[in-house]
Amino acid sequence: MKHLLLPAGLLLLTACADETSSGYATPGAEYHLREINGAAFNATATIAFPEKGSIGGQAPCNIWFADQPAPYPWFTPGPIGATRMACADLNKEQLFFEALETMTLIEFSGPVLLLSGDNGEKMLFEAR
Repeated sequence: MKHLLLPAGLLLLTACADETSSGYATPGAEYHLREINGAAFNATATIAFPEKGSIGGQAPCNIWFADQPAPYPWFTPGPIGATRMACADLNKEQLFFEALETMTLIEFSGPVLLLSGDNGEKMLFEAR
């Protein structure tokens, strides 16, 4: 019987690999929402990937955060938590969170991040 020996470093890299979307994002990038379903989003909303299995960012009024443990390219955020500040863009914030909760796939292409839902919904982000 033959035994396969792998270098210890390779085993360590395999054990530490981040298969969540955090492992595919540009390190340290903050992605800014540009469009929801092809319509321009005229408020501030961001998504970032601060550590393995987590997401967060700035909504039009509040800072938000969630777990995102699904392996890439699946996107299953939740539950989404947020601070509770009021502002004039609360309706845009509600739109942002409602759209984010319907997304099921994530795709990175250079500075562009695309979230997609099962019924053709889309959220387009761009890194800055």
